Amino acid sequence: MMNVKTALALACCFYIASCQNQPASNDNADTSAAATQPAATVPAASGPVFRKEGTLAFISKAKGDTISTIDIEIAESDDERARGLMDRRSMPENQGMLFIFQAPEEQSFWMKNTYISLDIIYVDENMEIVSVQKYATPLSEESLPSFKKAQYVVETVAGYVDKMKIQYGDKIAFKKD
Repeated sequence: MMNVKTALALACCFYIASCQNQPASNDNADTSAAATQPAATVPAASGPVFRKEGTLAFISKAKGDTISTIDIEIAESDDERARGLMDRRSMPENQGMLFIFQAPEEQSFWMKNTYISLDIIYVDENMEIVSVQKYATPLSEESLPSFKKAQYVVETVAGYVDKMKIQYGDKIAFKKD
């Protein structure tokens, strides 16, 4: 299901796209085939549109209570994981991406074609946070390793881990929509 912000962003894009092929006035309206062709799809200014596919909670190791919750896109296939958040120009604080791997192993991410700074949170097979790469540099091809085996990776906007005081040993729990 699409959230209201996403629906409005799509509506604006389609409206702008449809207006681009409209003549300036009706006085000299061109009725040729070229003038009546539909407008090309205009990509959203913020990059690919967020698709809410679930919800993820960060859970405190100390008290077992929920620290925060975000809406997530889920990357499970090789293609989805390779694409990640590439070409995104912005992302609200309450959204992120969850990468799911078949088995735990050392992971390494990079920021190629990713325009927003991210916190990259590595999570083991027990849903426990084992390492974090904070404030990843946009567009960098530098390897950002997990240093430990991880089966899940969560990407949030940069600063989220510090703001929410998420720590090693905290856990995640997620639910697919």
